[in-house]
Amino acid sequence: MNFRFIISLALFFFLNFLSNYSHTTEAAPTYLEYYCPNTTLYTPNSTYRSNLNTLLSSLSSAATSNADGFANATAGKAAPDRAYGLFLCRGDVGTATCGECVATGSKDILRRCPDGRVSVIWYDECMLKYSNQSIYSVVEIVPGYTVPDTGSVAGPDQFVQLLGQTMNDVVVRASDSESGKKFAVAEANFTSSQKLYTLAQCTPDLTKSDCNTCLRAAVADLSQGEQGGSSFTPSCTVRFEMYLFYNASAVPPPPELPSRPAPLGRAKGKSNKSTMIIVAVAIPVGVAIMVLFVACCSSRSKTTKTFEVVQAEDGATDITTVESLQYHLAAIQAATNNFSHRNKLGHGGFGEVFRGRLSNGQEIAVKRLSKSSGQGVREFKNEVVLAAKLQHRNLVQLLGFCLEGEEKILVYEFVPNKSLDYFLFDPNKRRQLDWSRRYTIISGIARGMLYLHEGSRLRIIHRDLKPSNVLLDSDMNPKISDFGMARIFGVDQIQANTNRIVGTFPCI
Repeated sequence: MNFRFIISLALFFFLNFLSNYSHTTEAAPTYLEYYCPNTTLYTPNSTYRSNLNTLLSSLSSAATSNADGFANATAGKAAPDRAYGLFLCRGDVGTATCGECVATGSKDILRRCPDGRVSVIWYDECMLKYSNQSIYSVVEIVPGYTVPDTGSVAGPDQFVQLLGQTMNDVVVRASDSESGKKFAVAEANFTSSQKLYTLAQCTPDLTKSDCNTCLRAAVADLSQGEQGGSSFTPSCTVRFEMYLFYNASAVPPPPELPSRPAPLGRAKGKSNKSTMIIVAVAIPVGVAIMVLFVACCSSRSKTTKTFEVVQAEDGATDITTVESLQYHLAAIQAATNNFSHRNKLGHGGFGEVFRGRLSNGQEIAVKRLSKSSGQGVREFKNEVVLAAKLQHRNLVQLLGFCLEGEEKILVYEFVPNKSLDYFLFDPNKRRQLDWSRRYTIISGIARGMLYLHEGSRLRIIHRDLKPSNVLLDSDMNPKISDFGMARIFGVDQIQANTNRIVGTFPCI
């Protein structure tokens, strides 16, 4: 009798163990990606590591008690050993799931990035990041990652249009959110038996404009022709699926959106053109839509897919990841003879520009931002991510960047004939600009601006167009440069208010 009791008791504890183990496994967060650049490191027993441990413990505690699913914290009193961090949980997950995700991330990030002062880790349920510089209220579009779902969708043209409309809705509502969460979901009927579900979310510390900028950039990187996918950065995330992937009972009922749109007709006038532009800017489109778009607007260049290798018409290939653009500081110093004065091409409001030659013989233009310039990490990353996404013959091509220590450097293609102001404001050089050449330059600038406003997958306003920011190649073709002040606008946005003056003040 005692033997049976012991066996029964042992079986009870064994089954209870299996139940708890199964529950723990099912509740474990779904890992997506991590990022830790090797530009700033710390030693295992350093003050920064001690502060980091305190920071992560504080964030883990906050996640178990914060119903908003977001918190930031700091640890340490002085730079460079002060640690800044924050977490963001998906808007529909509960406090318990959020707490478990952040606790897992706090341990996992130290294992994956054992000596990095700057690190980010993403799960399906949460995101956790820290740095030795302040990251609160700072929009970070780099790095950006895309996770596609396998499986194509029937009726891709109509699906892309519906996806663009639905994504635009959640981006606008997430950016405009006045609540503690910059979070929105939406659903729309694609067929009688299929629904499209979408989600957009920013860290709540961002402004409306910064949130919109981040989400638009993330939407532009979503995979084409798939049944689902997600795109995420350190500041925001977007996702779409053909199944309900979020907890609908934990979020307010989303507004009813139009069902699957009818096939595109051949409307007259500007309506058809506007519709095609909205589709092209809202979401990367399928090949069929792109061909139709180029046929209607033959003066525009084809838009290439960013962060995937794509063969262009001129034989060049697009980038694969932002990291693939990164140069080591030593390589830049060697190319410019350690930023020799003899190699200096000029200087602007944010720093100096040098001519250089890489080890493979390629000539480059190196924009070295001054340490006292007004362009901080935000503007620098803004210019990198924008220039990387833009591919047009009348825009200067970004080749790479360097971010080591206090150095912030952009590497561009070398444009031999300097800038337009070099010719316009020199009495002798001005004579080279006959009316035929001036017309070519004006037309090229207009084509570049039209691409930025309507032809690219992001609607971009340069905000600092001037002769010194228009470079001339060997054939005197113009190339627009300097996107540090650029701003990404909404898909259907035709005007906006700004809260600060940017650009260059005119001399009177």
